[in-house]
Amino acid sequence: MIQSLGVFCAARAGNDPRLVESTRVFGEMMGRRGLTLVYGGGSLGLMGTLADACLHAGGRVVGVIPASMVDKEQAHPDAHEMHVVESMAQRKILMMELSEAYCVLPGGIGTLDELFEVLTSIQLGFLDARVGLLNCDGYWDPQIWMLDAMVRGGFLYESTRERLLVETEPERMLDALLDD
Repeated sequence: MIQSLGVFCAARAGNDPRLVESTRVFGEMMGRRGLTLVYGGGSLGLMGTLADACLHAGGRVVGVIPASMVDKEQAHPDAHEMHVVESMAQRKILMMELSEAYCVLPGGIGTLDELFEVLTSIQLGFLDARVGLLNCDGYWDPQIWMLDAMVRGGFLYESTRERLLVETEPERMLDALLDD
């Protein structure tokens, strides 16, 4: 049974309040289910929304943040654990070590980097875990199309693409990730 979920998302709130609300609901549901959130450690943007919601619903929160980002992303003061690392590469490695499954919420290039790190690790056999993409309001449609194009072009194994679970609703996403 999965107890810790690594979640990648933005340190900004973005322009669409529906994405913020979806993130809040996802964090709240994690907390209600007694899960440990492993995330980028910030208190700003979607990261902060996610952590706050998880905490308020009784979940455990573990942050992993590069030293250079502690002030910029405002390391969350209420996290149960805060790991300060030297680089973004170390952040990804430690988040992957602390998590049993992964979910990607809306974000920018850093979030894409984290998604592709996980998918690459799965494709190369370094990681065997579930990974989900919460595609609220079609936010990730262009990336899904790109991954499907990679499969058609012979650059991504179909088996790797199939490992990426895509859902549009927070509850269905958690159910898919936690399904035994």
